[in-house]
Amino acid sequence: MTVDTSSADDSTVGAGAEAFAVEAAVAAGESVLARRFGSAITLVDPEDLAGTGPATVVRARVASSPFSLPKTLVIKHYPLPPTPGESDPFAQEAVSYQLFTALAPDERMCPELLAHDARHRVLVLDDLGRAPTLRDKLWSAEARAAERALISWARSLGRLHASTASREADFNALLRRLGGPVKGEDTTPVVACAQVPAMLEEILGVPTPDSVRQRAESSAENARSASYRAFSPIDLAPDNNLVTSSGVRFLDFERGRVRNALVDAAYLRLPFASSRNALALPAGMSEAMIAAWRAEVAGVWPALADDYVLADYLMDSQLLLVWTVTWEMLPRLKPGRGAGQTSTQAALVTWWRELAKHATRAKLDDVAEHSNAVSAALDDRYGPGLDLALYPAFR
Repeated sequence: MTVDTSSADDSTVGAGAEAFAVEAAVAAGESVLARRFGSAITLVDPEDLAGTGPATVVRARVASSPFSLPKTLVIKHYPLPPTPGESDPFAQEAVSYQLFTALAPDERMCPELLAHDARHRVLVLDDLGRAPTLRDKLWSAEARAAERALISWARSLGRLHASTASREADFNALLRRLGGPVKGEDTTPVVACAQVPAMLEEILGVPTPDSVRQRAESSAENARSASYRAFSPIDLAPDNNLVTSSGVRFLDFERGRVRNALVDAAYLRLPFASSRNALALPAGMSEAMIAAWRAEVAGVWPALADDYVLADYLMDSQLLLVWTVTWEMLPRLKPGRGAGQTSTQAALVTWWRELAKHATRAKLDDVAEHSNAVSAALDDRYGPGLDLALYPAFR
C-alpha cells in the first residue's frame, strides 16, 4: 500500500473512502485510545488520506483528552480479516511499529505507535504532519533539495537496518503474539532466477550461459542467508517516505519483515526499481547514497567497511534485483517498438545496461556480456534508443 500522509489535499469525509469507512476508523481509534489510556478521547475533523491498500487511513484532530497527546493522529483501520494462509497486513504493520516504538527516539525511523488493537484491527500513530514525501522532492524543480532528500533516505535506511540488526527473534515473537504466521523466507527471487533464462530466450531470443545462471542462483541463495539480517519495509517506493526536519521517515509497513539488508541496499544502485514510474538518477548519486547507507551500518557489520567486500555483495544484490524485476515486468509488456524514455521498457534497458557496467568493473565478463545482450535485445524490441529519463528534479 502507498500512503501519502503529506498530501495537501483537504478532502474530508466522503472523499476517497466511503463515509462509513472513515467513521468506522475514527470509532475504532477512539475505542483503542480509551482502552489504552483509561479515559474517553474524542477525535474530530477526520480527513481521508486515501490509502490504496486494505486499510482505511484517516488523520483526525484530538478534540478533548485528559492526557498529553499530539494535536492530530493518524488512524489505520483494517476492517476485513486476513485472507486464510496469507500474511496479515495488520499484523505485519502492528508488529513493525511495535518493534520501532520500543527503540530510542533517535533510532525510530517511523511514526510512533500510540495504541493498537488486534480485535478492532486498528493502529493509532503519531502524525508526522504535512511534510513532503521523497516523491515530492524527486518531482520538484529543485535538484539540491532532491539530492539532500536522497542522501537522507539512504542514511535513514542504514539507521533502520543498524537499529534492527539483532531483533529478528523479537519481531517473530511479536508476530506470533498477534496471531500472524511467521512466514519463511520469500521464495520470489529463487523462482525468478529459475524462470528468467527461459523467459529471456523465449521473448528476446537471448540465451543465458550456465555460469551466469549459476551466479544468479547463488545470489538468490545468499539473499536467504542468516547474515546481515535486519528489518525491511519491503515497499521502498518514494511516496512511502516523509522528508522531515529530523530526516526521512518510513510510513508503510504492511509487508514489513526481517530479511537480508543487502537486498534493500540494491535499491541504492537501482533506486525504487520495484515501484511504478521509477526513473533515473544523475551520475554519482547512487555512489553517494551507498556511502551514506554504509556509514550507518558499518558499526554493526564491520566487514562492509571494506570496499571490495561491499562491492561484491552489491554486485550480487543488484543482479538479483534486475532479474527479479525483469521476471515481474517483462511478461506484462505489450510487443511493439517506440516506447518512451519514462516507460517500463526504458527502465529495463537501463537497468540491464547498468548491471553490465558494474559487472565489467567486477571483472565478471560473462555477466557483463549477457547483460549487454539483454539490454540490446530489449532496446531492439521496444526502442530504439531507450534510455531511462531522469527524475524531473535533475532534468
